[in-house]
Amino acid sequence: MTLNIAQMIDHTLLKADASEAEVRKLLEEAKQFKFASVCLNPTWVKTAAEFLSETPEVKVCTVIGFPLGATTSEVKAFETKNAIDNGATEVDMVINIGALKDGQYDVVEKDIKAVVEAAKGKALTKVIIETCLLTEEEIVKACELAVKAGADFVKTSTGFSTGGATVEDVALMRKTVGPEIGVKASGGVRSLEDAEAVMKAGANRIGASSGVKIMNGQVSTSSY
Repeated sequence: MTLNIAQMIDHTLLKADASEAEVRKLLEEAKQFKFASVCLNPTWVKTAAEFLSETPEVKVCTVIGFPLGATTSEVKAFETKNAIDNGATEVDMVINIGALKDGQYDVVEKDIKAVVEAAKGKALTKVIIETCLLTEEEIVKACELAVKAGADFVKTSTGFSTGGATVEDVALMRKTVGPEIGVKASGGVRSLEDAEAVMKAGANRIGASSGVKIMNGQVSTSSY
């Protein structure tokens, strides 16, 4: 069971003041536990890709338009291409949340599609919808748009807003996207119990800075 959970965790370090020593510690931990990926800010992608070059089972994930989703689609596409050039094989992009709430669904779909097309054939695309800022109806719509745009995953949260993943939101997302699209639960998954709960609700990937503590059955106070 623990081995399966390790293979579902994106071992994450996205804080603004992350030092090189902290990044390298994260990479060592990912290599040790064989996590699904490391998730780092774009500035660390090349470092991670070089470090994990002989550990191909651990992917290099980064974030796009993070954490607000308020950059233009052109910038998000450029960020994606740059990250892939530096060695990323997974990208987690934040949607244009304001446009979604305004009902500008074509804008949101085109925004997601810009990243999907930039990553096509080179990296998985995960779409962060920031569930804590959305109604249930908006969560459903965001998931539908992500599927329509060709994304590989929908993801609950950045971990930097007013809340993180909940079992209820994960279940709603899984119900909306069906079995073919991935669901990533991020933000607030701090223990083995939390991880098992969101997995039971339908998550097949977990974003957490507490990967080691989850694996050791401990509880973390980290917000991500």
